[in-house]
Amino acid sequence: MINIEDQEALLKLVAEYLDEDIECVAIGGTAMMFEGYKTATKDIDLVFSSLEDRNIFIKAIEKLGYSQKSLKLVYDLKRLQKKNVPLLYSRGDERFDLFVKDVFGFDIDFKKFIQKHEYIGRKELIIYTVNKELLILLKAITNREKDYEDIETILSKEKNVDWGNIVDEAILRRNKISWILIDLEEKMLQLKKKTLIKKEYFDRIYKAEAKAK
Repeated sequence: MINIEDQEALLKLVAEYLDEDIECVAIGGTAMMFEGYKTATKDIDLVFSSLEDRNIFIKAIEKLGYSQKSLKLVYDLKRLQKKNVPLLYSRGDERFDLFVKDVFGFDIDFKKFIQKHEYIGRKELIIYTVNKELLILLKAITNREKDYEDIETILSKEKNVDWGNIVDEAILRRNKISWILIDLEEKMLQLKKKTLIKKEYFDRIYKAEAKAK
């Protein structure tokens, strides 16, 4: 596991090994730590705007002893069947999940962020974070071990979550990610035991899913 202090030190160290300045977007546990939702994670999830930037990042972490591992250790078959899958690099029990442009078909808008974190070493590593609604939706999309627990953690700290925004974003991606509404609805049904999610949001999912078939 990587705690907040470890993450800060690791990202600063990566910047010391970069050959070029690069930017990326943090999702998953990394973003949750930046936003104060949790204090430790075992996977650092980053989305890059280009293969070139990801390759620069990979070259740096390989110098730190990280090596590529099989995605089958983390993701299920329907996600691995997408064209643009992430690369997974690990060292001990620490892991980087490195995406380019999208997360299993969910395009990341590199112009919409809520925070900017800068790490200056030999070169500069800039990491942006997304809002809580997108973070929740991306957790539903990646659907790894602990992702549901992470959504619960966010909701325990955030009482004003815009479920309409989450559902609308999922509906927009239904044609590109055939299972997105099904997975989101599954998570929402589980969450109903702990938080209020209005019936209208489920109805919008069911209507959009029926229309898409």
